[in-house]
Amino acid sequence: MTTSAFFTGRAPVDGEHVAAVYRYAARKGAIEAVDVAAADLGIGMREMREAVDQLVDSRLLRPGDGRGRRFLPVDPEVAAATLVSFVEREIYQRRELIDQIKERIDVFRQDYAGHGDGPAPGGSIDYLVGGMEVRGFLKMAGDACRDEVLVLQSSGIDGDELAEVYLALLGRGISVRIICQHRNRADLATRMKMKRLTEAGATVYTVSHIPRSAIVFDRTLVVLFGVSDGETNVARVQNQGVAQFFLDLFNHLWESATPLEGIEAGYADVADDLQQSIAALMAKGYTDEVVARKLGMSVRSCRRHIATLMRDLDATSRFQAGVQAAKKFLAH
Repeated sequence: MTTSAFFTGRAPVDGEHVAAVYRYAARKGAIEAVDVAAADLGIGMREMREAVDQLVDSRLLRPGDGRGRRFLPVDPEVAAATLVSFVEREIYQRRELIDQIKERIDVFRQDYAGHGDGPAPGGSIDYLVGGMEVRGFLKMAGDACRDEVLVLQSSGIDGDELAEVYLALLGRGISVRIICQHRNRADLATRMKMKRLTEAGATVYTVSHIPRSAIVFDRTLVVLFGVSDGETNVARVQNQGVAQFFLDLFNHLWESATPLEGIEAGYADVADDLQQSIAALMAKGYTDEVVARKLGMSVRSCRRHIATLMRDLDATSRFQAGVQAAKKFLAH
């Protein structure tokens, strides 16, 4: 068994039988016969063979003959040193392989960046498609980040993977500021993710609507998220003008957003802002389904808010409620 296979298989010294067999070998000075040792220990031959195999894999026993019946105990410190040397050699070999892969791939970097003519002076835009490629890029961007990450999140704290990226950044002392939609205050799973992030040091604000998710790393690298044919894709933009636009957009939204100060509050802290957004969309004649989609909430929740709004305004139609509410909020 190779070292890698050994460490991804069963634990080398796990279980009462394994410990008992090693103690037996150490006490006797050797296991002279596997069947005799099994009888002495009162365990079956299958358990005895499995225990011996684990001890041999962990270098705590070594064969004493060529027939597989006699085994000698090995000093645990010697066994550990033997295993560590194998692991260190594997690590060294894998690092060499990583360096070779990077060296071979780097040959093509110039061709990709500039299509044979060198990098574009104004920056570059390229696209990554597919979950694996996107995850690899986000990890690379996160590892390279040094100061700040700004996040515009249109559909919640996307998945566990993005949350883990943010947590890793926070663990390194990187500032993480997130603006997501009000609807995330009502979704329990998303609220728990946001709780983990805020407890780790992230600052989270919410607004009624964000049209598209984006991340800005260190005020220079912009990552725009999208979905095409069911596959996640990102546009990676390295252009100072585009980056500045997103910084301005983020700061504008941040000034009018509501801080998330506790996961239990739900919509309580943003009720007025949410009603104002719903009213504005109703005044434009949008259906319940369209209003719900734009605000990232379920149609059922949206209709509940609309019913409350119509009741409060004593309105007889959705359009009338939208117009009256819009006038009311503008007056304030």
